[in-house]
Amino acid sequence: MITGKQRSGLKKLAQEMKPTVMIGKDEITPAVITSIDEYLAAHEMVKVQIQDGALLDPKITANEIADELGAEFVQAIGKKFVLYRRAADPAKRRIVL
Repeated sequence: MITGKQRSGLKKLAQEMKPTVMIGKDEITPAVITSIDEYLAAHEMVKVQIQDGALLDPKITANEIADELGAEFVQAIGKKFVLYRRAADPAKRRIVL
């Protein structure tokens, strides 16, 4: 569980990120979950965009994916949301909280 101060720091980092995973009209597929999981493993934080064709609520979707992947919900703005998961290997940690 991350603290409010840590979440605030992650939000600042997320401002400069571009969405790396897109959720389209097919909504949440195993491929989307795999992509998010792999990106979190490599970078610790991912920004996801829900495209116009999908009828998903960003906060609900983000929390469902976070629960499934053991990640933390950072924020949702518009149709974008950010997830964070600390790398298990200390050598691969890029983000210092």
